[in-house]
Amino acid sequence: MNIEVYNDFNAKNLTTFKISGIIKRAYFPKNKDELVHLLKILDNPLVLGNCSNVLISSYGVNRDVIFTKKCNNIDVLDDILSVECGANGIMASKVASENGLGGLEFMIGFPGSIGGEIYMNASAQNQCISDYLVCADIFDKSTKMVKTLSKEDLNFSYRHSICQDKEYVVLSGTFMLPLTDKKIIKEKMDMNLKFRHEHQPSLKYPNCGSVFKNPENTSAGKLLDEIGAKTLTYGGAKVWEHHANFIINQNNASSSDILNLMLLMYNKVNKEKHITLKPEVIYIGSNSKEEENIWKILNTK
Repeated sequence: MNIEVYNDFNAKNLTTFKISGIIKRAYFPKNKDELVHLLKILDNPLVLGNCSNVLISSYGVNRDVIFTKKCNNIDVLDDILSVECGANGIMASKVASENGLGGLEFMIGFPGSIGGEIYMNASAQNQCISDYLVCADIFDKSTKMVKTLSKEDLNFSYRHSICQDKEYVVLSGTFMLPLTDKKIIKEKMDMNLKFRHEHQPSLKYPNCGSVFKNPENTSAGKLLDEIGAKTLTYGGAKVWEHHANFIINQNNASSSDILNLMLLMYNKVNKEKHITLKPEVIYIGSNSKEEENIWKILNTK
């Protein structure tokens, strides 16, 4: 197989945070077959999609990393949409719309990959990716085998799937979508885009979406707003002034700037509200003790 590979690769421009150090070796498979081949021959590679909720350490990553963004094929047959893991939510939503299929309107503003969205059961506007998912093909890194898991097998809950508990890599997802009037689909997509425009920073302010998950019976944004997080900054990173659960890379922020700012937010909520926030951002790195220690604190059970 002729698979693209780069040594000492800087993924900065592939991330929505626009932050990354040097990655030991980066692979870019073009389809699911190439992805499976790499997963079988490489020793515990890290797999990333469109890096829209990922913070890659400025100190680099001493691992093989597979980027799935070129595994982006989408097939439609009647009411069935089959999507490879690297296709982003925007692409999937548009293809569904063009074929008069509803159910994915909420993903029209999602820059993340379908693989990542299934992995974390992405949601917005009272919809989530698991609503119309029938099954997903996954690669089990522990057995080096491909499996098909049903929606029930995937054990979905808020921002969670079984893939987070096992050594599973999502290869593709299959959706059964309701036939819907294209005008209604467009209205819902426009409404979702309007909501995102009004409540979330655009990517001209580098960010990776919501920083913390919503605790039960409240929202992280509300808690952070109440403790004055919108005034917080650290180095080149700052909390977005219009929504306290977003951090923007304002001035060439490093991964340490982001993590230290997250720690400030986390500690203030913990101290003033007695609530422990859980990161929605995923940190990737191994070369900085400071960053590893902060990440450990942020993920305290």
